[in-house]
Amino acid sequence: MRFVITAAVFLLGMLDLFMGFNFLFNPLATGAGLGVSPLGTGGLSTIRADFTAFFLVVAVCMMIGAWRRNADLLLVPVGLMGIAVLVRGLGLVLDGPYAGWQMPMAIEALHVIVLIAAWRVLPHHKIKDLTS
Repeated sequence: MRFVITAAVFLLGMLDLFMGFNFLFNPLATGAGLGVSPLGTGGLSTIRADFTAFFLVVAVCMMIGAWRRNADLLLVPVGLMGIAVLVRGLGLVLDGPYAGWQMPMAIEALHVIVLIAAWRVLPHHKIKDLTS
């Protein structure tokens, strides 16, 4: 079971790595695929920087956490994806549904479920006291 969950975390991390690089190198098309289009170069820069940062941080934490069997590294991506799915839910309540809203929410919820499961079964590493 631990191997399957670890592999799932690593594969989801690879998906996020791919998304991060897509936003870095092709922000217009990738943003348009998610319903985001910039208003000028400032918007383009924001899409490139913010989405790339989000997905690459999630991916790196997931992949290193899975590779090193370190559940503590999974807290960062579970927090980011958890907030994303909660705010999408809030958006549904405040703004109403839009075409295709189910897929991004399902992917983010899947991340949260897999990451929490992995956090429960993978080992936790104590942080060494740097003062001694």
